[in-house]
Amino acid sequence: MRTSDATLPHVTRRRLLVSGGLGVGLVVAWAAWPRRYETNLAAGRGETVLGPYLKVGEDGRVMVAVPQVETGQGVYTALPQIVADELGADWKTVGVEAAPINPLYANRLFAEELAGEIAPFFDDYAAEFATRSATMVTAGSTAVRMYETPLREAAAAARARLCMAAAARWGVEWEACETEDGFVVHEGKKLGFGKLAADAASHDAPDPPPLRLTNGERLSGRSMPRLDTPAKLDGSANFAADVRLSNMVFAAMRQGPIGAMRYLGGEKAAAGKVRGVLQLVETEKWVAAVAQTSWAAERALELLKPRFETRGETVSDELIGKRLGEALEGAGHRIVERGDLSASFKGAAVHVAEYGVEPAAHAAIEPMTATAAWENGVLSLWLPTIAPEASRQAAARSLDVSPAKVVIHPMLVGGGFGRGMNNEAAIQAGLLAQKLKRPVQLLWSRTEAILSDRFRPPAAAQLSAKIAGAKIDGLLIRIAAPNYGRTVADQLLPNAALARSAAHSGADRFAVAGAETPYRIANLAVDHHPAAIGLPIGYWRSAAHSYTRFFSESFVDELARVAGVEPFSFRMAMLGGEPRLARCLSTAAAIGGWQGGEVGTGQGIAIHKAYGSQIAVLAEAHAEGDRIKCDRLVAVADVGRMINPDIVRQQIEGGLIFGLAAVLGCAPGFERGLTRAHRLGELNLPRLADTPDITVEIVQSNEEPGGVSELAVPPVGPAIANALYAATGRRYRQLPIRLGS
Repeated sequence: MRTSDATLPHVTRRRLLVSGGLGVGLVVAWAAWPRRYETNLAAGRGETVLGPYLKVGEDGRVMVAVPQVETGQGVYTALPQIVADELGADWKTVGVEAAPINPLYANRLFAEELAGEIAPFFDDYAAEFATRSATMVTAGSTAVRMYETPLREAAAAARARLCMAAAARWGVEWEACETEDGFVVHEGKKLGFGKLAADAASHDAPDPPPLRLTNGERLSGRSMPRLDTPAKLDGSANFAADVRLSNMVFAAMRQGPIGAMRYLGGEKAAAGKVRGVLQLVETEKWVAAVAQTSWAAERALELLKPRFETRGETVSDELIGKRLGEALEGAGHRIVERGDLSASFKGAAVHVAEYGVEPAAHAAIEPMTATAAWENGVLSLWLPTIAPEASRQAAARSLDVSPAKVVIHPMLVGGGFGRGMNNEAAIQAGLLAQKLKRPVQLLWSRTEAILSDRFRPPAAAQLSAKIAGAKIDGLLIRIAAPNYGRTVADQLLPNAALARSAAHSGADRFAVAGAETPYRIANLAVDHHPAAIGLPIGYWRSAAHSYTRFFSESFVDELARVAGVEPFSFRMAMLGGEPRLARCLSTAAAIGGWQGGEVGTGQGIAIHKAYGSQIAVLAEAHAEGDRIKCDRLVAVADVGRMINPDIVRQQIEGGLIFGLAAVLGCAPGFERGLTRAHRLGELNLPRLADTPDITVEIVQSNEEPGGVSELAVPPVGPAIANALYAATGRRYRQLPIRLGS
């Protein structure tokens, strides 16, 4: 069926309030919410709070409160580096801690970008709503883009107050003072931050505070040592599973197949015989074993052999493929449209290809876990969460308590790749702690972590194009995929009826984000065909870009062959108006020794633009029997002005490996509501021996900082698929790529 060309319904804020059944009460509540928020950053002994983002100790130590969670991407270094640079601090005296939940730390940028994809009519209110609901989330490559300005302003204000305190002692104008290496200095005199902090707190900084103008030895732009590395190297870094509390017990749990209706029971007598087992906790949806050790809890569940009731069709690869196919045949939403595609295609030879990607697991090294303590009606949770306020709201609702009675301690995250946006473990651990009246640490087994994952959704695509004058004149991209953005909004805002109503009221652009290519194509359309597949989905590193870029960049390579133009020149000819991206592509081709992509060369290229950044990837790959061997990856990225170049390079390298994992595996496969893969070793993830030679070149740029941590994932798939075509002469249109299929 042809996608409907009907305009999307015009939904105003007023219509949203009325149609959502929220009425005038919400309007009043919106107006009554506070517009100014006080900092709740706690000062330790000898510390003085100088704004929401930093504290200074009597010993001169500068402690930076970071509103993003450290998942390995380097925010515990890059964000403090911004503060230290603007403050004039000595890097050796800078420390970091997690910021408390507060509207001051809301990730307004992520909220705006998500609203722009799923509820454009709510765009004007998204940032304010995120602030008022304290939507703190680590996602979307937003850390530096969102927080550089508030961090610099906070540090500039603190610097001004420190200078005021020193100037008062010296009897000089504070504007004549400067800061360097943790001291306020003036004409040969200097005083350490620690000696001035208490006095500085009594001064008011100018509004706006003046930013540093000196261009000497600045910390920003330098590869300063990571603050989290020493503790991770010596083992002193604490993750959620490292927490130990007095009288704590350990729990393991089972949730049944995907879509299970209820827990039916199991072999309780056998489970109870395991030494150290204390109790079985049964709920409608899951069962947990509580024991003195985590091993005993897990062993008890193995012997319990829990049974669950399922109804109707259970999730399988066949069912997912069927639902995607039906969605692609049905009506969809026109997300992007420019030019006149019908006129372009009329009477023309149109090249058509179909692509697909399977659901992908997060496969993080750290399984889902949470430590919970219930005391005096207050729940404390230690979590690897990337959305602490969402975790707090979800836990409070499940225990039927006020969110003020839930305290979240965001921990270091062992990878995660978006999995920490979900709150199942927090809810389960909270319920167990409340029931047991003692601290409990819940740890999912690896099998449970894979089976009960919130997967990157599958997608199927049909792409059609007309070539004219050795360029693409018309391109239609039709993608069947679940409503991805709505799911993310629901997970982030479990109790926010207004935002959830907005998210569900229109087309889901988030599900096809990245499909609009950066090429100058006169006639272009992108359609989303929503698919209900019965599979729980969630945020996954680079989200929809991970499949839309595979579709488009693989297809562009096909079209280059149809046009009789080598793939590099074909792309460059369509990148007018994209000088940064064109430079990345030409540089990657030069560094990688591009040989034209002819059959036998084993070379492929792909480009990507997102989060204010650009990247080009050249891959060299070949087939070894039924296995893919990626020999080399060359990436050239322009991410704008960099805070810490080494961290940028690390994130590009990590993204390339993550993208390689999506090419080789990550897909667990489904049968009768269960995953076929139960262990990391069964997901066909790349091992050290599979790691290609990697070259990363960062283009020096004075543009505003762009996002990095998710940038390099999407172009790897198409680059390798295109390289395999150049090696074998066969086109691969599915992820993961299986040479034998």
